[in-house]
Amino acid sequence: MYIRRETSSDRDAVYSLLGAAFADQAAPGEPAYEIELTRQLFASDDYLPTLSLVAVAGEEIVGFVIGTRGWVGHVEAVGLGPLAVTPGNQRSGVGSALMHAVIGACDALDVPLIALLGSTEYYPRFGFVTSTDAGIESPEAEWGAHFQVRTLTAHRADQTGKFSYAAPFGIA
Repeated sequence: MYIRRETSSDRDAVYSLLGAAFADQAAPGEPAYEIELTRQLFASDDYLPTLSLVAVAGEEIVGFVIGTRGWVGHVEAVGLGPLAVTPGNQRSGVGSALMHAVIGACDALDVPLIALLGSTEYYPRFGFVTSTDAGIESPEAEWGAHFQVRTLTAHRADQTGKFSYAAPFGIA
């Protein structure tokens, strides 16, 4: 398996992967929410192609993660997700490899912090903490500990405030 940047020719495989990975969360007979969200993120001015990665095994795309522009006040940051791995490759290190690659890429690009909404059991292993522990306010208070951030080398202690996602997330 290797990690590389996603390209427009990967889109159908990415949508298929998202559908399979999130099938259990979709309403019966409906496509996974993450498919349409990702379509909108790709079309957004806040899409960051350098932070849209796929994991490839053989000829198959088995994992995907996307980073889009976000903000803490006026400071540009990255909103991460969705992150998805094909069901047959989950718990095999694909998601971890994608996380390490995207965190390293963000750090190399001088991104001060990454924010995401996700598992409080999975993401802390990559250095994510509850956002309020880093002085970052969640876009939605009810997300609580599930809204997490990872500060990077370029982060300064005075970079605090409310996080805002890219417009396709529909959250100010």
